[in-house]
Amino acid sequence: MTGLDRALLALGALAGLLGVAASAAAAHIPGADSLKTAAQFLLFHAPAIIALVALTATGITHRLTTRIAAAALVIGLALFSGDLSLRALRGIPLFPMAAPTGGMVLMAGWLLAGLAAVVPPGARQGPPDQQTPAIRS
Repeated sequence: MTGLDRALLALGALAGLLGVAASAAAAHIPGADSLKTAAQFLLFHAPAIIALVALTATGITHRLTTRIAAAALVIGLALFSGDLSLRALRGIPLFPMAAPTGGMVLMAGWLLAGLAAVVPPGARQGPPDQQTPAIRS
């Protein structure tokens, strides 16, 4: 597992933590539908990020594409959920078009996750000493 994998794993866990915290906050703030949506996105994507990181270690998917997919989900979540949360809690946007940009990055992350499953695992993954052998079933 690389340092990037560990960082993505930690960020996936952080997304889960923030999702629980945002859910709790939304339950106590009247009219916090945006915060509830942000919490749901965090909670839906956190296990996906963790699973993508786990897949990089198995060799079942194309590692680089899988890592990029996980990173895209992290970035998309930060933009989308960050913008919705900031609007709900402070009444200000993260920056103009942050939520739609984050949503597009999330969609790209999911597309890349699908692509990682169909790109042959051994296709241009770096030097052989850095490759993880595929699990055979």
